[in-house]
Amino acid sequence: MTEPYQVFRGALPDVCSNDPSRMVFVGDADGRCEVFTWDADTRTARQVTDRVGGTAHCAIDADAHVWWFEDDAEGNGRWWFRAFGGGPRLPGLPGAPAGQPRGLAIAPDGTVAAAVADADTTTLLVGRRGRAPRTLLRRHAPFRLAGISADGDLLALATAPGDDAAVTVLTSRGETVAVLPGRGEGEVPGPSNAGALPEDAGSGEGAALSRAERTTPSSCRERSYATPLGAGGHARADADADAGDASARTVTADTPALGRGAEGPAIPGPEDAPARPEEPSATARLWCLGFSPRPGDRDLLLVRESGRRYVLATWAPTAGATSHLWCSFDTEITARWYPDGRAVLVRQERHGRSLLHRVEPRTRRRTIVPTPVGSLLDAAPRPGGALHYVWTDTAHPPEVRATDATPLPPAGPSTVVPGHHTDLWTPVPDGRAHALLSLPERHAVVPPPAVFLVHGGPADHDRDAYDATVHSLVASGYAVVRVNYRGSTGYGPNWRRAFTDGVGHTQVRDLAAVRAELVRRRLISGDATALWGVSWGAYLVLLALGTRPGLWRAGVAVKPVADWVAAHRSTTPALRALDVRLFGGTPDEMPERYARSSPLTYAADVAAPLLVVGATKDTKCPPGQIRSYLEALERAGVPHEEMWLDTGHDGYDGAAHVSVLRRSLRFLHTHLPAAHRPAGPQRPPARLGGSRSH
Repeated sequence: MTEPYQVFRGALPDVCSNDPSRMVFVGDADGRCEVFTWDADTRTARQVTDRVGGTAHCAIDADAHVWWFEDDAEGNGRWWFRAFGGGPRLPGLPGAPAGQPRGLAIAPDGTVAAAVADADTTTLLVGRRGRAPRTLLRRHAPFRLAGISADGDLLALATAPGDDAAVTVLTSRGETVAVLPGRGEGEVPGPSNAGALPEDAGSGEGAALSRAERTTPSSCRERSYATPLGAGGHARADADADAGDASARTVTADTPALGRGAEGPAIPGPEDAPARPEEPSATARLWCLGFSPRPGDRDLLLVRESGRRYVLATWAPTAGATSHLWCSFDTEITARWYPDGRAVLVRQERHGRSLLHRVEPRTRRRTIVPTPVGSLLDAAPRPGGALHYVWTDTAHPPEVRATDATPLPPAGPSTVVPGHHTDLWTPVPDGRAHALLSLPERHAVVPPPAVFLVHGGPADHDRDAYDATVHSLVASGYAVVRVNYRGSTGYGPNWRRAFTDGVGHTQVRDLAAVRAELVRRRLISGDATALWGVSWGAYLVLLALGTRPGLWRAGVAVKPVADWVAAHRSTTPALRALDVRLFGGTPDEMPERYARSSPLTYAADVAAPLLVVGATKDTKCPPGQIRSYLEALERAGVPHEEMWLDTGHDGYDGAAHVSVLRRSLRFLHTHLPAAHRPAGPQRPPARLGGSRSH
């Protein structure tokens, strides 16, 4: 890699509560994600970390100490810290077990809580900065630390939003205060309700809600990373990455992929979205978004799914759970408290774009907050009523904006994506599939060849947001189609649960329907369409090539699920649990369902040339099941290429990402020649970020 490239940020800096001029963020360091401080008074940035594999998780506490998570290639590691102005690097919680991060929360009084997970257990630790922590809880089931109260005495844990114990509130001494179910109604009081906190088993308006499961709210502080040229698809997030951001300084624990500027705790998105979908029959869910930052307040912000709506909710020790039924939304939301704790900023993901709402629960007032048309990758209210946010659309990389005079570090370089960008709605059995269409500059009367970039999740969606892979392909003369097929978020609970034709087959049917519509309207060539996806998106690429071989001329699958049975048996416990929910049982219990949805079943039917990229350290889409699929292609004589990365599923270094992009572009140029290729490099100008994960 000799040419420069740059990571752009999709999230706002984390702000010190006692000194808002001091911030910390993850930004570009020669193509890697690394942690930087930002002094708004002097408008200067200073690099804090410098690691071969990059650094993705960071936070700043009330005393302006910078925290970051150092992990290895498998994602296991520990928290470290140093003073804002520099100084020695010190262990944040000395003696804490190594593991994957599942949340860090720091209260203003200095109480530190962290959750880490290994292959078998998730552990909750509580202590003080630089001191050995206490082990508060250890469970074999996955969970995430979702927040800490302003007084440091209450902790919120989140599991899958549809679980019987979707949210658990504990004291810092380990006493259970309340258990909030995702599948049932109301609140289950904890054993300590008669002790330290008032007992109240009531659930307020929440008792009237129907039984539910979940569609995550994602965290308001999301992935802040995107890479240079982008490489279609989305990363798989782990199953326990469902908790939201806590206002009292909680760092989300999902591993950011280079790219995807994701969403926050109520938007089922790449940060929170499970890598594999949840069962389509789910009916109720509950997400935790963090405690109020107001001193003396212990209100916990929640989002509950109610029928076809998402309802803002709260929990308090004295009042229990209350669903604010007057404040509901037809598509997924995330939210965060205003600094005074009296209002909530709600970010709604609707039809591939974002809306902001200011909600005042006590006065039942709700107003729209004006923002430009496009996507908001992050948004945060600041003291004095100011609003900071990260805006983008398909034609423009992310921009950091502030309604006050606060200087913020730039998100990255600016450019404009060539071509014409528009929308298309196509009828499918359960409604209409929405597609974002980017067309190259037309230099011929024939429709251009098209590449379908297939998003991951599927509890995620493609946004009207900058994606450097789109930029690269359009600049090379291709049309780019991004379909929010059934199962995608941003279109309401019914659309997310609509798996009419079964797992994978429903989504492939929608891709085929959109393709047919575009060909009929002569917007793309009927003889030159390809597929490109990562993770779940790559899974759909393989399934589409095998089940509808006559439609596609080439395919690129990066880190796919290729064999559901083998993937289930060798992946993480959290993802195995999601597979069981998705298929209604294990492979031994439901062998026909796993086989019908597995690309391996159809490997011999693939006709189009295929590029498959795997990662040797991938625990989410393990390499063994990819190799089995490649062997099946070889036996069937299917033309294919393979590429292997010495990485895990996710990563913070753009070099591997860019190598995948370049190999994929070369592959497409060979098997799907563009009618027009502009002179010069077929990619965006140097040092650009993108939003596809590698």
